[in-house]
Amino acid sequence: MHLSYYLPVKNFLNSHSQNKTTPNVNTVFKTGLFEGKTAIITGGGTGIGLRIAREMAYLGATVILASRKMENLLKGVEMITAEGGKAHAVECNIRQEESIKACVAKTIELTGRIDYLVNNGGGQFPSPAEIISSKGWHAVIETNLTGTFFMSQEVFNRQFINTGGVIVNIIANMRNGFPIMVHTGAARAGVKNITKTLATEWGKYGVRVNSVAPGIIGSSGLDKYDPAYRDFIYSFAKNNQTTRLGTEAEVSSAVVFLLSPAASFITGVTLAVDAGESLFSPVMPPVENDKNPAFEG
Repeated sequence: MHLSYYLPVKNFLNSHSQNKTTPNVNTVFKTGLFEGKTAIITGGGTGIGLRIAREMAYLGATVILASRKMENLLKGVEMITAEGGKAHAVECNIRQEESIKACVAKTIELTGRIDYLVNNGGGQFPSPAEIISSKGWHAVIETNLTGTFFMSQEVFNRQFINTGGVIVNIIANMRNGFPIMVHTGAARAGVKNITKTLATEWGKYGVRVNSVAPGIIGSSGLDKYDPAYRDFIYSFAKNNQTTRLGTEAEVSSAVVFLLSPAASFITGVTLAVDAGESLFSPVMPPVENDKNPAFEG
């Protein structure tokens, strides 16, 4: 069954096409940085993925929002188009190889090129390790690890092998393990290794591959969790040097930098965007402060 397809959004966006709003995208990067370029952002319809897509579109890129839920994708395209950017919605299930291939093919059909891939799509659920089922384990591994690899492989084989390109993988802060989410911790650690391996294998083709490991971010992705677990996550803010949650804009800025020519001498690394959370030590825990204001917008 054909599970990845492009849904035209002309009618959906008609009410906005003649009345674009002022972009509400805060960026430190120069206008036109990605002019004429195309980026695929998996998980691009919501949360961090959408924020990355909005910033890239604001900087001139044509962005392909790819995920399973077309409703979210259309809302994202509507927002980007209203801000004056260029975006397309392509439904894609990164757990299915056929869907990945169709998504990449559709992107090339729509834009004629792929310059950047942001592997942001993923998903997990909180659970003690002893009760995770085989089905639950494989669902998380196939989405976060296997999907990331085969998305990268398809983009490489269809485009980057000939033209070069940049991949940024969104992983997680799992340096000290990932209690209550062993499945995603294992998957994200695997992606960190894939990042190093592909950077080594594909460097000769002009391909750079890096990862960004966000700490606790105040993103719409947290809305998926039970309120009690959300409160548990929010409590982790005290473990970083800002003693607050990070913002989607702060993650997006790191991704945009790694995609940009300014990072042309950087490959195979994982950039932690966690305000030092991964360095937490009970010997000298962070002190609550307001000295590190958030970068938002």
